[in-house]
Amino acid sequence: MVYEWFAGLSPISQAFLATCFTWFVTAVGASVVFFFKDVNRRFLDAMLGFAAGVMIAASFWSLLAPSIEMAQEMSQPAWLPAAVGFLLGGLFLWGVDKVLPHLHIGYPIEEAEGIKTHWQRSVLLVLAITLHNIPEGLAIGVAFGALHDGHSSATLAGAIALAIGIGLQNFPEGTSVAAPLHRAGMSRLKSFWYGQLSGIVEPIAGVLGAFAVIFIKPLLPYALAFAAGAMIYVVIEELIPESQLEREIHIATGGAMLGFVIMMILDVALG
Repeated sequence: MVYEWFAGLSPISQAFLATCFTWFVTAVGASVVFFFKDVNRRFLDAMLGFAAGVMIAASFWSLLAPSIEMAQEMSQPAWLPAAVGFLLGGLFLWGVDKVLPHLHIGYPIEEAEGIKTHWQRSVLLVLAITLHNIPEGLAIGVAFGALHDGHSSATLAGAIALAIGIGLQNFPEGTSVAAPLHRAGMSRLKSFWYGQLSGIVEPIAGVLGAFAVIFIKPLLPYALAFAAGAMIYVVIEELIPESQLEREIHIATGGAMLGFVIMMILDVALG
């Protein structure tokens, strides 16, 4: 019943609801501070590795592979949109990374990146996770927007699988903002507020992504690859280094392997 109702919505509405779900999971992750005074660093490293694995798998099965198939359907060189879009996605995140003030988890405030400001540590941490969530919301929006033209490589089940996978890896992202803030002396409620706030960009990016590919149809294979490139940039630039700060390399790697396999199963089984 719920599936049929959801299937009857427009792709933009579907993208909005799916990204609201991922935002909700970010809030659930941030709510950990209400139940625990601190979060074990090894657990957090495993979860960050898990998030990286999910994003790597989603980048290929949910984004790059459909991009290649759609390019073939459109009689374009199969490799061109995937290669161009992927590099542009990474370049876009690199540019945002250079401009947006933010601070990666586990680093001293002196190592904040982007334009120099006097903003508080809490704001910079939220902005760092927000940077992660831009390509995630965009990926979901593009996946649902691709349903509009009925491409054989774009399925509702596949788009839902992508939203579920990204939702799963949003849990540790919410925790990774809220827990350090609470450990630094911030109240539980305020730590939770900042943690969930990092996910608010996903519905915005999701709707914009769906809208763009519906109304500018030739962009679709490029947009899928763009989202993939942006996500891989986040994985290599931020998630993997952050997961290994405490030298718990095997734990972080195990989390990444598990995340990759779960996302692969979701996409292949449902997509």
